[in-house]
Amino acid sequence: MVKNSAEKNKHGLSATSIVDSIKNLSKNSIPPVEKWNPPFCGNLDIRIARDGTWFYLGTPIGRPELVKLFSSILKKEGDLYFLVTPVEKVGITVEDAPFVAVDFNKRNQGGSDVLIFETQVGDKIVAGPLNPIWIRVNQETKEPSPYILVRRNLEALIDRKSFYRLADIGTHTEIENQNWFGVWSSNKFFPLILSHELE
Repeated sequence: MVKNSAEKNKHGLSATSIVDSIKNLSKNSIPPVEKWNPPFCGNLDIRIARDGTWFYLGTPIGRPELVKLFSSILKKEGDLYFLVTPVEKVGITVEDAPFVAVDFNKRNQGGSDVLIFETQVGDKIVAGPLNPIWIRVNQETKEPSPYILVRRNLEALIDRKSFYRLADIGTHTEIENQNWFGVWSSNKFFPLILSHELE
């Protein structure tokens, strides 16, 4: 599976035991983790880097199907992230967002444009009222980073190349007497930056 995958935390859990707990779940649907409230079983040395790479014990997890499986049982409570099964909950570290939107397509559906994003684990998200796009500005560097809601309260960082492509298709729209530059999807406008800041 992954290097040293059998190494256990102080509660006797390892990445292998998590896989064993969820291996019989459907591979075609996202488990209802919001309905699961198992006991907390400590932390595992699993880290999701800002670029979307998953690490276990400091080593990248090289099997995409394993990363996809783990990503399907992610749960966020407050500012903390967990992998949750019906019988256990373990804490993991997320450097920024748990997902990265690595690409998007613009399509016309029902007479309106929609933006369909894809994450590093293959999730498809249609930007719209239920899956908004927003900008978060780093208070130290003042660098803007774009995000999209994937599901529940789990978000994806939109990667740089996709952000540049969004800028290429953006338009200006007035909101509350201010002009904003942003993008449309599913009949919803998502402001990215004040128009005058582009000058």
